[in-house]
Amino acid sequence: MVLLEFAMAPGGKGESVSEYVARILDVIDRSGLPYQLTPMGTILEGDWDQVMGVVTACFKALEPDCTRIGMNLKVDYRAGPAGRLKSKTEKIEQRLGRKLST
Repeated sequence: MVLLEFAMAPGGKGESVSEYVARILDVIDRSGLPYQLTPMGTILEGDWDQVMGVVTACFKALEPDCTRIGMNLKVDYRAGPAGRLKSKTEKIEQRLGRKLST
């Protein structure tokens, strides 16, 4: 299973790029993969081909009208079952003995 965190945005489109971020989030949400939206990016969970397929689809959604696209991407692969998107946070909360305000 893969946890993949990425942020993607077009260059040269001005100060606000929410129109493009919304376009990307529509692709992510429709993918059916578990994800977590953060203020600085999005975390996907799935197998390699699934998560990379979503990243590619997001790129393709911007490509027609964006001549420059920047992306940051981090990947954590671990053999085993799905569910780490939530279980990693839950494990830390157990160790602390309280809920985190995430």
